[in-house]
Amino acid sequence: MTKKIFHSIFTVALVVLLASIGIATSFLYDYFNDSQVKQLKAELSLVTDTVNKVGTQYFENFDSTIFRFTVVDADGTVLYDTQVNASEMENHADREEIIEAFKNGKGSSARNSSTLIEKTFYEAALLENGNVLRISVSQLTVGALILGMLPGICAIILIAAVVAIVLSHTMAKKATEPLMQIDLENPADNNTYEELAPILTKIHKQHKQIKLQMETLRRKSDEFEQIVSSMNEGLVLLDEHGMIISMNTAAKKIFAVKKDVKGSDFLLIDRTSKMSKAIWTALEGNHSEYTEERNGNEYQFTINSIKSDEKVLGAVILVFDISDRAFAERNRQEFTANVTHELKTPLQSIIGSAELLENGLVKPEDTSRFVGNIRKEATRLVSLINDIIRLSQLDENHEPATETVELAEVAKEVVEVLTVSAAKRNIELSIDGDPCTIYGVRRYIYEIIYNLCDNAIRYNVDGGKVEIKIGKDNGRTIVSVKDTGIGIAPEHQSRIFERFYRVDKSHSKETGGTGLGLSIVKHAVQYHSGKITLDSELGKGTTVTILF
Repeated sequence: MTKKIFHSIFTVALVVLLASIGIATSFLYDYFNDSQVKQLKAELSLVTDTVNKVGTQYFENFDSTIFRFTVVDADGTVLYDTQVNASEMENHADREEIIEAFKNGKGSSARNSSTLIEKTFYEAALLENGNVLRISVSQLTVGALILGMLPGICAIILIAAVVAIVLSHTMAKKATEPLMQIDLENPADNNTYEELAPILTKIHKQHKQIKLQMETLRRKSDEFEQIVSSMNEGLVLLDEHGMIISMNTAAKKIFAVKKDVKGSDFLLIDRTSKMSKAIWTALEGNHSEYTEERNGNEYQFTINSIKSDEKVLGAVILVFDISDRAFAERNRQEFTANVTHELKTPLQSIIGSAELLENGLVKPEDTSRFVGNIRKEATRLVSLINDIIRLSQLDENHEPATETVELAEVAKEVVEVLTVSAAKRNIELSIDGDPCTIYGVRRYIYEIIYNLCDNAIRYNVDGGKVEIKIGKDNGRTIVSVKDTGIGIAPEHQSRIFERFYRVDKSHSKETGGTGLGLSIVKHAVQYHSGKITLDSELGKGTTVTILF
């Protein structure tokens, strides 16, 4: 800005100087021309009076280096000239001043020389004898005059330029100094040119608005970062070239990224053909989606384009962990298959026995045995359906009435119910521990203890033991069921709480049960925010512990 002001002032100074010189020269030149013409007319008047009295003899003793006199007769012939021999001069009948003098008594004109260096002024007057007396004087033209003054003019311009440079620099510095000292952080507090007050006021308002917008943007950015970083889903933002703009913590974990990869090509992070194809499809403005298993988990990858005014600005990659959904789907399929099998087996037995009875193919003495089989299988079906209903209620997070439950009392009820089945195999049932209460659903607590004890009896050895212990440990209520049964192999221990899972399917019919007992236990414990631990060894027995 200082340079612009300096150049402007300097240019204006030079232009004003040159214009002043030109105007002054023009005015002075015109002034001297007018003075010259007046002097010519005065001199001509004096000489005319004298010549009218004495004739051309007046010029015999005439000596003038300034003025030139010429006498011309009526036909234009030069009769006399003070500087040149009259016989050598051409006819002057076509001269403007001569023609005007013969016509009006006086005439004037001015003509430039052929070289344009000089300009001659002419004044003519009609004598009493009919001839014309003309007076003339020559002087330099404006161009020649300026050319002659050029050294002086150049010196003046040079001196003026130096002065203009100094003054322009000083003025520019003084003019811009208040502007350089403006505090743009606080525009309203500046004391500068009044003309700048509206601009500074507007800047102050814009500054406050920008500051407010920046704070809002920063707050939203922080909120976005916090939301994105706390997401369980992976989120990756890419620009229009596939470069990483942002990647949240979940995405870094999924793609095994341990360093800052902002600005890197995402295809260097994930080189799979599916991802490459999906990204370029999204950058072309389309939607892509696929599922893939990684690190033992099932993920769904969704890639969409980011658009503004129909222009693709980048892409967003969302990664969802659908392992639970995939696991639930597999469980649903297995559950459906198992339910179908478990229902089909007793129904076929019932139908077969009923057909034999209906067709009279059963001996009278065997009738009771077949009827008993039908009753047993029907009871098994009812038990299976009841277990399925219980599991369904637990899956749907059904909210039954809760109350204070005394665990020892529930355990005693279970022992009373299972005493008969335990006695058939000579298995001893016992309860040990102090009275403990928890707040929960009594029916669910009963199902937990009953199913654990029922399993302990079914998979025990003849003459074995089942011990129920109730107590406290670090403020937590503990219920454990220990048996001296056949035990569970390590490879099966993680799956025994799955629905219809049996360690030995070949003996499932012999042991009875629906295969849903331990699954009901698992869901009922989860409902009470509890925890199950299992300790088992083949041939030595199993201990299941519930911590409430």
